Amino acid sequence: MTQTLESSTATGPQERVDAWLAAFEDALTARDVERASGLFAATSFWRDLIAFSWNITTVEGPDGVRDLLAQTLEATDPSGFATSEPPTEADGVTTAWIVFETAVGRGRGLLRLTEEGAWTLLTTLYELKGHEEPMNEQRPMGAQHGADKHRTTWKEQRQAEAESLGSTVQPYVLVVGGGQGGIALGARLRQLGVPSLVIDKHPRPGDQWRNRYKSLCLHDPVWYDHLPYLKFPDNWPVFAPKDKIGDWLESYTKVMEVPYWSSTTATSATWSEETGEWTVEVEREGQPLTLRPKQLVFATGMSGKPNLPEVPGIETFRGDVHHSSAHPGPDAYRGKKAVVIGSNNSSFDICGALWENDVDVTMVQRSSTHIVKSDSLMDIGLGDLYSERALAAGVTTDKADLIFASLPYRILHEFQVPLYEAMAERDKEFYERLERSGFRHDWGDDGSGLFMKYLRRGSGYYIDVGAADLVADGRVKLAHGQVTELTEDGVRLEDGTELPADLVVFATGYGSMNGWVADLIDQETADRLGKVWGLGSETTKDPGPWEGEQRNMWKPTQVPALWMHGGNLHQSRHYSLYLALQLKARFEGIPTPVYGLQEVHHTS
Repeated sequence: MTQTLESSTATGPQERVDAWLAAFEDALTARDVERASGLFAATSFWRDLIAFSWNITTVEGPDGVRDLLAQTLEATDPSGFATSEPPTEADGVTTAWIVFETAVGRGRGLLRLTEEGAWTLLTTLYELKGHEEPMNEQRPMGAQHGADKHRTTWKEQRQAEAESLGSTVQPYVLVVGGGQGGIALGARLRQLGVPSLVIDKHPRPGDQWRNRYKSLCLHDPVWYDHLPYLKFPDNWPVFAPKDKIGDWLESYTKVMEVPYWSSTTATSATWSEETGEWTVEVEREGQPLTLRPKQLVFATGMSGKPNLPEVPGIETFRGDVHHSSAHPGPDAYRGKKAVVIGSNNSSFDICGALWENDVDVTMVQRSSTHIVKSDSLMDIGLGDLYSERALAAGVTTDKADLIFASLPYRILHEFQVPLYEAMAERDKEFYERLERSGFRHDWGDDGSGLFMKYLRRGSGYYIDVGAADLVADGRVKLAHGQVTELTEDGVRLEDGTELPADLVVFATGYGSMNGWVADLIDQETADRLGKVWGLGSETTKDPGPWEGEQRNMWKPTQVPALWMHGGNLHQSRHYSLYLALQLKARFEGIPTPVYGLQEVHHTS
C-alpha cells in the first residue's frame, strides 16, 4: 500500500523531501522492501542508470519498485541520501536534486514528489569508489619536477603506449566505430584507466562527417551537442557544418588522447567461453592483425547498414544510383534531373543542395513525415534545457542531461505533446503551405513530435534548416508512392507515374545495428542479441512488447561481453558515462549483478 507523508511534519518543499529521503533510507537500511515500495505513488516510475541495477532500466509503480529492491538492495547497500540544493515546487510537484552512495560508488539523481509519494525517481551512478577519474582536485601533476636520469617525456610515454597497444598489450575494450559515439566512449575509458582501443575504417577521425554530402550539418543546436569533458567554444555556430564537426572530432581525439586506429577494418570476431575473450581479426592500413579484447563494443551509430531496396532495373538504369550515405554532393549533376526517394533528413538536405546547384529535383514521399522548424525546436523544444537562457538559469549541460533522463519513456510523450502543439501554432503558415503542396505531414502517432519518433523508430522526421520551403513552394517537385522499378532513364512508381532521372538517390534509411553484428560475428549472435533501438511502444515501426528503455543500447545484452553504443551527440555524451562505468567495474573485478536483463524479441 502506498504511504502518505504526514503534512504536519513536512510542510515546505525541503521538509517534505527530507522526510521522504529519511523514510526511504531508513526502509532501505532495514532491508524493508515493502515499506520502501510503499513510499511510491500508485502511478510512479523509477529509472535507474546502473546505480542499483547495473543496467539501464525503468520500473513502474510500487510493484516494480518492490521487485527491483528485492533483487538488488543487499548488493547495492545504498546510503547517504540527501538533497544537493534546495528543492522547488510547482503544480503540486516537489522536485529535488539528490545525492547518495552505494557499496561501490557515488550517485546522483532527481526526485519528484506528490502528495501520494514519489512520482518519478532517477538514480544514476557517476563514479566508482577508489577509481575516481583524475579530474579537478585529482588531476595529474603532468610535469615531473626535480632531476631524474630515467625521465621519460610525455611524448615518449605516448609513443611507447601506442607501440605496445595491440602487440604486447591487448585492449581490454575494443570499440568498433570511430564516429562521435566511439570517440566519446574512448575518452571516457581513457579517463577511467581502462585499456581500450577505438578502430575506424576511415583515414582520419571525423571522416564519417567529412565524406558525406556537402550540405550536411548538425540539425541540433550546439548546446545539445557537446562531447564529454570538452565543450564547444562559446563562439561555435548554432548549427555546425559537417567539415567543422569533422575537424572538431579529430582535434578532440588528439586532445583527449583517445587510443584510436584509423584506416583499420574489423573483418571477423569470435567469442571464446574458455578464455573469456574475443578474437577480432582486423586489417590496419592493409596489414592483418589479431586483437584479443575482453569486451567488444559496436559504436557504429544508432542505425545499421543502409537500406537499399531491391528494385528491378537498377542494373540497367543509365544514370547514377546510390544510397544517401554514399551521395557525393551536387557538383556533378548541374543541369540534370534527379529523383530522391524518401522524405526524411537526408532527403531534404540532398534535395536542397541539388536545387541550389541548378538540378531539376523530385522528392518521392513514400509515407508521411514529421517536420519541425529548427528555430522552433531550438526555442520551444530544447530551450528550457539546452540554450543560453538555460545556462543563465543555472541549467548546465550535465543538469539538462539528467532532467531529460529523469522523464521515463512511458510518460515522456505527455511532456512533448504541448511543445509540438506550440510549434504547430507558431509555424501555422508554414504548415499550411506544406499541406497545399501535397506533402503528407504528421506529428507522430500521438502528436508527440520529433523526439518520440526518434526514440521509437529512429526515422520519420526532418529538422528543417530551410529545404522544406523548397517543397512547400514547389521549387522541389513532389511525388508520392512506392518505387516499382527503374527504367533506363527514370523511375516508375506504383501508380504508373514515370519520373525522368539522371540521378536516383535512395534516402531510405538504415536497418537495425544488429546487421553489423551479423556481418562481423554471425547471424546466430545477431539473433541472440535481438533488435537494437526502439521502445516497443506499439506505434508505427516500433512494435511491442514494451521495453521501457532503448533496446540493447548502452547496457548488458544477451551476448556476453558484447555492447551497443551510439545515438546522436547528446546520447553519445551522456550514455557513454554509464557504459564506461560498467566496463570499468568489470575491468576492476567489481561484482556487477545485472537486474532485468532484456529478453530477446525479434521485431522487424
